[in-house]
Amino acid sequence: MQKPKLTQFQRPKSTLSPLPSKQRGIVFSSLLLIVVIVGMVLLALYLLKLDRTITKKFEGKRWDLPAKVYSQPLELYQGAKVNNEAMKTWLELLNYRSNKDYNRTGSYHKSGNTYFIHTRGFNYSANDVDKPQVIKMTIADSMVQTIQSTVPAESGIIRLEPVSIGGIYPDSNEDRLVVSLDDVPQPLIDALIATEDRAFYDHKGVSIRGIARAVINNFSGGSMQGGSTITQQLIKNFYLNSDRTLKRKANEALMAVLLELHYSKDEILQTYLNEIYLGQNGNRSINGFGLAAQFYFNQPLNELRLDQQAMLVGMAKGPSIYNPRRHPNDSKARRDVVLHNMLTMGMLSQETYDAAIAKPLDIVDKPVEGKSQFPDFLDIVKRELNEVYYPDDLKNEGLSIISTLDPIAQLAADKAVDKKLGELRRRGSKTKDLQGALVSANPETGELVAVVGSGSEFTGFNRAVDAKRQVGSLLKPVIYMTALESGRYNLASPVDDSPITVSSGDGSKWNPKNYDGRDHGYIPLTTALAKSYNQSTVRLGMEFGVDTFVRQLRRLGVEEKIPAYPSILLGSVNLSPMDMLGVYQVFATGGFRTPIHSIRTVIDDRGRILQRTGLNTQRSIPPETNYLTNYALQQVVKSGTARRAQSLGSDLNLAGKTGTTNNYRDAWFAGYSGNYVSVVWVGRDDNKPIGLGGGSGALPVWIDYMQRLRLTPVSMPEPEGIEWLWLENNSGKLSNERCESARYLPVMSAHLPKEASDCAIALYQQEQAQQQMQWQREQSRLNQQRLNEGLQIPNSEVINPDAADDTRQERPDTWYNRALEWF
Repeated sequence: MQKPKLTQFQRPKSTLSPLPSKQRGIVFSSLLLIVVIVGMVLLALYLLKLDRTITKKFEGKRWDLPAKVYSQPLELYQGAKVNNEAMKTWLELLNYRSNKDYNRTGSYHKSGNTYFIHTRGFNYSANDVDKPQVIKMTIADSMVQTIQSTVPAESGIIRLEPVSIGGIYPDSNEDRLVVSLDDVPQPLIDALIATEDRAFYDHKGVSIRGIARAVINNFSGGSMQGGSTITQQLIKNFYLNSDRTLKRKANEALMAVLLELHYSKDEILQTYLNEIYLGQNGNRSINGFGLAAQFYFNQPLNELRLDQQAMLVGMAKGPSIYNPRRHPNDSKARRDVVLHNMLTMGMLSQETYDAAIAKPLDIVDKPVEGKSQFPDFLDIVKRELNEVYYPDDLKNEGLSIISTLDPIAQLAADKAVDKKLGELRRRGSKTKDLQGALVSANPETGELVAVVGSGSEFTGFNRAVDAKRQVGSLLKPVIYMTALESGRYNLASPVDDSPITVSSGDGSKWNPKNYDGRDHGYIPLTTALAKSYNQSTVRLGMEFGVDTFVRQLRRLGVEEKIPAYPSILLGSVNLSPMDMLGVYQVFATGGFRTPIHSIRTVIDDRGRILQRTGLNTQRSIPPETNYLTNYALQQVVKSGTARRAQSLGSDLNLAGKTGTTNNYRDAWFAGYSGNYVSVVWVGRDDNKPIGLGGGSGALPVWIDYMQRLRLTPVSMPEPEGIEWLWLENNSGKLSNERCESARYLPVMSAHLPKEASDCAIALYQQEQAQQQMQWQREQSRLNQQRLNEGLQIPNSEVINPDAADDTRQERPDTWYNRALEWF
C-alpha cells in the first residue's frame, strides 16, 4: 500500500522521552534543600529578631518606674521635742506592728514611756543609708530623755523613716516597687516554684513534661491547666499579650528558650517577681510582689507571714478571680492550695501548714498605695517638680523625692479644717457651702509642712495655690512697716482715723469706712493696726504713696501683678494663701525671706542626688524695722482683733493679723509662733458673702490647728539699732514710767524722739529742782563743817552734777542726750 505524501505544511509528531527517575529526585531534593535553607535563614533571622527584642528590653530599661514621694523623716535625739502622741501617730503612718519581741523590722514595743523600735531602714541616697536597727528610747515631759541604738550614729541623730505620701505614675498606668531577689522571702519563692513551675531550675525555658501533663489533663476532662513555665509566663507578660493563638504560643516558647540561653535563673526569677500583674488600684495596675505586699497588707514584702506570701502567689493564676477584697473565700481557698503544694513538695512541715491555713486573710481596707491621704501637698510637690524636670522623667525614671511634709502637722491641719469648717457650715445658709484653705511652714527654713486646699475629693483645684482672693487687712502691716521704716513714726505715734476721701485720676472718689462704722480721731499707731481701722490705714498709706506700697510688696516676695490704685491699701488685690504665707514668713524671721518650698532632695534610681534644696535666704526688711513690725503684730494678738489666740498661751508671744474683705466675702488669718507660720482662708467658691470676718471665720481654724502642735514662743533677737524707751502713747514723745500714758517701747536708735511729753518735762524739772536743793543742802553742811574746823570758805565753787563724766555714754554730751537718758 502506498504511503501518503507529506505536504510542506505537515510534519511528523515528535516524541518526548521522560527524564530518568534519578534526575527527578535530584531536582526535587534541590528544591527542597532550597526551601529548607531559605526556611532556616528566615527562621534564623526571625530568631535573631526575637533575640534582639529580648536582650534590648532585658538589658536596658525594663520598666517605666513611677516617682515616689515621701515626707521628711522623724529625727530622734536626746532633747528632741517629741511626745507619746506624735510617736504613736508616726508609727501608725508607717504601719509598724506592736510586738513584745520586736524581732522583725517594722515592729515595736512600748513599755511605760520606753519604746523599743525595730526600724526598716531607708536609702536617702547612695551615700546616705539608714540600716535597719533597734532603737531604745524613753520619752518624758514631751521630750526624748534617753535614746540608744544598735547602729552607731555619729551625729547623735537617729531617723525614723519617712512616710510615703504618693507617686507620679507612668502613662502606662503601671505601678511597681522593684525588689531584689535578696529581699524576697525564701518561702515565697518556694511557694511560687511549688505552684507555678516545679521544674523551674531544671528546664531550659520550656517544659515538655508540663505541656504533656496539661494536654492530657485538658483532654481527659479535668480542670483546664496551662503548661507554661515561669519563663514563658514572663515572656507573655513582658513581651507579648494573652491572645490564645498558635503563633503567640510558638513565639512564647521560642523566646523562653532564648531568654534562658542569655540569662541566669535568678535574673529571670527576679524579673518575674517584679513584672507579674497582681491587681488593680483604680486606673493603675499593681505589678510585682513588692508593691502587692503594700497594696494588700500595708507591709513590706519581707515582713509578711507565710500565709500572706502564699496568698499573693495564689493570685498569680488570676488576680481578678482571687481578689481577696472582692472574693475573700476564693482567695483563701487558692491560698490553701498553694500551702498544700508546699506541704506536698516537702517545703513545709505539717505543723507549719496547719498553723498557716488557720490564719485569716488580714487584708487592709485602705492600702497605703491607694489614693494619697495628702493629695493637696502632693499636688504642690508635683508643681514644684514640673518647674525643673521634664514630665517623662518624673513619670518613668524611678525618682525618689524627699519632701518637706511633716505628717504630724499635716494631720493636725486636716483635723482642724474639717472640724471648724463643719461647725461654721452649720450656722446657716450663707455658710453651708463654706470652703477653706490652710498652709503652714517652718519660718526659718521656708519648708512647707502642711497644706489643706481642697474638699474631701481632690479635683485638681488646690485652693492653697489656685484660689486668688482679695486678702483684705492682711496687707495692712506692710503700710505700718513703711511708716516705721521712714522714721517719721514710732509705735506710739498718733495716726488720724478721721474720714478720708481719696480722688482717683478718672475723677472718681473713694471714701473708705471702718468696719464698726465709727471714726476714732487720733489714735496710737499700734492701736490702729491692732483694731484694724481702715481710715487711718488709708491715710497713712496715701502719705507714702501707692507706688511705695507696691514696691514693699515686691520686697516681701509677692510676684503677682498688683494694680496701683488706692483700694489695694485695704487689700483689694487677689492673692493666694501661699502668697500670703511668703509675706508673713518674712515677718516671722526678723526680715529674712526664704522662698517657701516643698522638696528637700530628689534622688534617681541609682541613689544619686539630682537636687538638694538649700537655704536661699535674703534680707528683705531691715532688722530694726522688722523688730518694730513684729511688736505691732504681737499687739494684734494681745489686745486687738486676734486676742482669741491668747488662749494658746500668753507666754508664746504670738503675732498675726486678721483679714476681712468687702461684704464679708473672705475671712483670713495669718500668724506665727516661733516654729510655725500659718495662713488660713475661709470663703465660698462662688464668692458670695459668708457673714464672717477674719476673727470669726479664719482665726478659729488657725487656733485649732496651732493648738494641736508643740509651739515655741516668738523670741526675735533684738537688733543693735534698737533701744527701749518710755514713750507717751498717742504722741510718740519721750515720757517717764510715772506718767499715766507712758509705754515702754522699742525705738530705732537712728530715729529717737526729739520732744518730751508735758508730764515727763514736769517730772524732769521737778527732779532737777530736787537735785539742786539737795546740792545746796550739802554745800551748806560742808561750809558749816569748815567753819567749825576754822577753815576758810571758798569764794566760789562750781559743782554741776549734770557734768559728771560718764564713760558709758556713746552719744555726744549734750543736754538733749542727758535728758534722754533720764526719760
